[in-house]
Amino acid sequence: MAEQRNKSVADRRAERKIREKEKERMAIAAWDPKTKLGKEVKTGKIKNIDDILNSGQKILESEIVDSLLNVKSDLISIGQAKGKFGGGKRRAWRQTQRKTKEGNVPSFSTLAIIGDENGHVGIGSGKSKETLPARDKAIRKAKLNIMKVKRACAAFDCSCVEPHSVPFKVTGKAGSVKVTLIPAPQGTGLVVANELKKVLKLTGIKDVYSQTFGKKRTTFNLIKACIDALNKTNKK
Repeated sequence: MAEQRNKSVADRRAERKIREKEKERMAIAAWDPKTKLGKEVKTGKIKNIDDILNSGQKILESEIVDSLLNVKSDLISIGQAKGKFGGGKRRAWRQTQRKTKEGNVPSFSTLAIIGDENGHVGIGSGKSKETLPARDKAIRKAKLNIMKVKRACAAFDCSCVEPHSVPFKVTGKAGSVKVTLIPAPQGTGLVVANELKKVLKLTGIKDVYSQTFGKKRTTFNLIKACIDALNKTNKK
């Protein structure tokens, strides 16, 4: 029974992904661009997103990213479910409440990561009265904030040519949190926190060491510090 239940859950997830992909294709086909950059992408004048990122142009339509890249998305666990004695599992939705005369009005916020596993990644946050609209807002903002990440093989004990790690030791900061990413040889894996693994996998980094300082339980700042470190790979 347990195997059948697991299979049914996996089948539903696969079907949902297929439906979402089909929905994205239909949205791109029906897309009516409003900006000059969007019109150039729609007509095929721009075919590489690196041309946009290198020129410093601002992306104002998420369909631009959908047209040029095959991106994947994931949600970061920034909330916590209720449990006994104050405990509970981490979850992707952070719930807050506003006191009004009519009663408590809940709202949900989430943090999304998107990437093509080939050197492009973006982060965005969304807030809404329901969970799914908050997720959609976060993914849209992440696409608008997409950036290029330089990768290389820079470990002293690795001599391959595959870009599987960061090009040099780099440190990012957000709030009180500092994250340092250090090049690692092939086969090392991602020696980072579980939530940072989601970011690095979608970036296309397979092997890296890390050091973290500050209040690391603040997941929002932890992710932002990692993004800041990845952004600095293009500045040398």
